[in-house]
Amino acid sequence: MKRPIRLSARRFEAGLAGLLALLMGGCGYHFAASGSGLPQQAKTIYVQTFENHTRFTGIDDEFMRYVKDEIADHKRLDLVDSPDNADLVLSGEILFKTSIPGATNAVSEPIMYTDTLSANATLTDGHSHAVIWSSRGLTATVDQPTVASAVITTSPYFLQQNFRSQDIAQLPDIQVAQTQSSAGQTQMMQELAQTLYAGMAEGF
Repeated sequence: MKRPIRLSARRFEAGLAGLLALLMGGCGYHFAASGSGLPQQAKTIYVQTFENHTRFTGIDDEFMRYVKDEIADHKRLDLVDSPDNADLVLSGEILFKTSIPGATNAVSEPIMYTDTLSANATLTDGHSHAVIWSSRGLTATVDQPTVASAVITTSPYFLQQNFRSQDIAQLPDIQVAQTQSSAGQTQMMQELAQTLYAGMAEGF
């Protein structure tokens, strides 16, 4: 017998905030391809590894891969391996990564967690070292189910994975949690990288 799911007030607020962030981030991401906020003469960029203020070792290196992929996908700037050869330098810090229970079953067992990743970022002129753009508190939030009954198999998030609804239903809870945690981490990194690039490229 399935246990009913309880959504906490915090879970509802986090979901609403995530939806708003996704909508706002989507708008910025759509228009950011032109890079109209970047100096016209800038052709190259160097991305420094962000300072890691979290307890998760390696999250800075992982995030840098998504940031560089996002920059490369837009084809506006060429990535270089040294700040000495860069027109622009992107630096920053990863502030925190949190994971809180977002939904529980009838006996108050967490069946979904809401994860949030936050960072500061600064773009400077590689020659004059003047700050061109800076943003604080950039965030991305995702929900990570830990049981099959909490997985929304019709969501774009799930459909991007290599699972069918009947497959996820047959997995034990520990495998559901592992697969959804990994997919959620990827989605969260991608969304934060997209938000960062949109702000940097358009100057907001």
